[in-house]
Amino acid sequence: MQKLKILVAGSTGYIGTELIKLLTKHKKVKIKYLCGNSSIGKTMSLYDKSLKNIKLPKIIKFSEKLLNDVDVIYTALPNGEAQKISNKLKEHNTLIDLSADFRLNNSKSYFKYYKIKHSSIKNIPKSIYALPEIKNKQIKDFKIIGCPGCYPTSVLIPLIPLIRNNIISNKNIIIDSKSGYSGAGRGVHKKFKNQNLYESLSVYGIKTHRHNSEIQQELNNETGKKVEFTFTPHLSPMFRGILTTIYCDTTKKNNINTIYNHLKNFYKNNEFIKISKKNSLIGTNDVIYTNNCLISVCKSKVKNKVIILSAIDNLIKGGGGQAIQNMNLLFNFKQSMGLK
Repeated sequence: MQKLKILVAGSTGYIGTELIKLLTKHKKVKIKYLCGNSSIGKTMSLYDKSLKNIKLPKIIKFSEKLLNDVDVIYTALPNGEAQKISNKLKEHNTLIDLSADFRLNNSKSYFKYYKIKHSSIKNIPKSIYALPEIKNKQIKDFKIIGCPGCYPTSVLIPLIPLIRNNIISNKNIIIDSKSGYSGAGRGVHKKFKNQNLYESLSVYGIKTHRHNSEIQQELNNETGKKVEFTFTPHLSPMFRGILTTIYCDTTKKNNINTIYNHLKNFYKNNEFIKISKKNSLIGTNDVIYTNNCLISVCKSKVKNKVIILSAIDNLIKGGGGQAIQNMNLLFNFKQSMGLK
């Protein structure tokens, strides 16, 4: 098989840059085009010095004609832009989107949370919310891949197997997530200009954070009922990584052992999901620069309540790495290819 020809639109953001770094190590792809707006004519080494000695095309402006000459289009663009590109796709193209444009299966929900009228409603049924460990067998049937957000990735990987099998209650789930500031993109310093990003911890998006929508959608899909949860995100004084703490109630005779054994069994064949020993105190340092999700099941001092810890690198497992994992599934490559 010839190498897949790749176009990356939105090359210079934190996610786009991380994606490109990973793609340069993938044996089955060739980066044909890098596209941007304010960065046209520049080289990627200006945005990441580790790319200085790697031969990459200069950044150009995206145009529809480029689609004729590529197999896979990765979009790491602001919300709304991937929709426009999806309307121009050729028969041989696959779109892998890292924005929120194809995460929600309802255009009204998309408008509610993102304040953008969806311009490609016809393509929503042709897309899939592609959490690879959960949707792996279905992903091959789609040409538009909506990669999950970073917070939802850390939340849904531990919760879905438990919700699906009624091992925890679908009510009163408390989700507390802390992310490195790279999750807010290169504009983070303007967005949070009055906060000391390097020395302070701050809460934001209480009740209104956009990732509520996809967490709700996917958990509801697993039960057929509305799952009740509270999600609170925090910006932490670190560049990368997410640590999510989930407080949940057990059902029937289930306990920490049941939950641990179920997650261990559910993910036994998944290379990137690591289940720590019970009551392990994990952190982001255990996962940064990897495509892993590390999970720890911990006992609470409250009866019938369990604490689940989940750690990922938001730029890899919550971004570029997960996108490549989805590509590997689509084209029958080994899931770990380019991700070691």
